[in-house]
Parts: sequence; C-alpha cells; structure tokens
Amino acid sequence: MRSSPLRDQTGTEVAATVEEAAERLVTLWGQAQQAVATRVSPSQLQALAIVHRHGQINLNGLAAELDAMPSSASRLCDRLQAAGLLARTASLSNRREVMLALTRDGQRLLTEVSSIRRRALSQVLQGMSGPGREALLAGLTEFAASAEQSPGIAQQEHRA
Repeated sequence: MRSSPLRDQTGTEVAATVEEAAERLVTLWGQAQQAVATRVSPSQLQALAIVHRHGQINLNGLAAELDAMPSSASRLCDRLQAAGLLARTASLSNRREVMLALTRDGQRLLTEVSSIRRRALSQVLQGMSGPGREALLAGLTEFAASAEQSPGIAQQEHRA
C-alpha cells in the first residue's frame, strides 16, 4: 500500500499523485476533443478557446498565445473561417489589423465540447464522497492560486 503523500516532505509523492490525476483529466479532455474531431483538430480547438477567452483578439495575439508564427496562425484561421467557426474583421482602430471572433457555430462547438467535458467530470465526481469533492475543490482552488503566482506558469497560461 502506498504511504500517504502528505507525509512526504519533499513533495515528490504529492507531485506523482497529482500527475496521475492530471493524466486522467487529460484523457477526459481528449475524449471530448475526439467527439468533435471530425470538425476540428486539437490545435484548431485550442485557437477557438483562446479567441473565446478574449472575446476578440488580433491575429498576432493569437499567434503568440499558440506559440506559433503569424503565418501559421493565419492558415489555421483560414480553415476555421472556411468551416464557419471564426470571423475576421478589420480593427476599428487600425484597418491593417485583423481581429478574430467566434461565430455562432464556433460558440456552439465550444459549448458542446464543454458540455461533454462537464458530463464526464460529473460522472467521475459522483463516484467520490461529499467530503472528497469538497477537499478536491478546496485543493484545486488553492492550486490554481499558487500556479498563478508561480514564475513562468502565469505567463505560459496566457499563451496556452
């Protein structure tokens, strides 16, 4: 039987336990992406999520958050626009700047993915005890706050 990770002062066992849980979470996310895979690739879904988070973003901003060249981001946007998921408009403040926003179909797709994810998470959470769910929520809230304060992680989150 595994010793309690909380007794490990170095945090190595805690990190391993968190990693195992994160791998399962990534699997749930992957299943939601597979449900819409015929319509968009994972990178396209990531781009739509970034645009959604910003409401509107310029092409260079999207490229930076994707950690991609603007020309690559532009081609990705070409495909999303052709699929009717993304709209491009000229910026009101700078006509040379291209602004990106979700279309209704793009919003619907993200809502569908989110719904699939939440159903899967809900199913897993129902298998947990009430105190376990409360402890998980408290721990994740504190984890997110700590990650936001950690050097390098906050900047990466805004690019992802």
